Amino acid sequence: MLEKRNQLPQNQVSDSDNFIYCLEGVADVEHDKVTQAQESLEQLAMKYGIASIYKTCDTIEGLEDSLNALVMDDHSFKDYEIIYLVMAGEANSICLNGYYYSLQEIAEIFEGRLKGKILHFSNAKVLDLEEDEAQYFLDITNAKAISGYGNAFNGVSSCNLDKAFFNLFNEDDDMFEVVEELHQRHYNVCKLLDFRLYY
Repeated sequence: MLEKRNQLPQNQVSDSDNFIYCLEGVADVEHDKVTQAQESLEQLAMKYGIASIYKTCDTIEGLEDSLNALVMDDHSFKDYEIIYLVMAGEANSICLNGYYYSLQEIAEIFEGRLKGKILHFSNAKVLDLEEDEAQYFLDITNAKAISGYGNAFNGVSSCNLDKAFFNLFNEDDDMFEVVEELHQRHYNVCKLLDFRLYY
């Protein structure tokens, strides 16, 4: 399983205590290939001083192990405001190696353990939840919000908008102000990708 910590340059000290934990679904964790998400997180560290941990997973067990390791073993867990998921899937499911798992199943795996976290999905998958599905996930996991995009990839990656979103969080802790600012600064892309926030 690939794990990469994007540390800040020596001369750059982050005045933020927020980190991003990125889990990317890949075909095979043994293949060490730099992905767009990984490059994007490196740019965030270099340009904006936002540190991150990047991991890959190719099974639901890998996803569970990675998040368990974060919750149980990483003493900085409270500092990870955003868990960034880059995986294929459909409206309310993720797909790992051809198997689909509903967000309801994922909520049950992480019952009560995502307190205060925002789960952000890249547009590798569409995020389209019914109100009760979103509420169930938030209630079971204690997550603060789920965000993502209503429109499929179609050749336009959400990578740059994801970076803008994470950077705004670095500047401001108020989730609603961040989303409002994101729409003001990047209105056309938010519309194009159909940015969504369930809370």
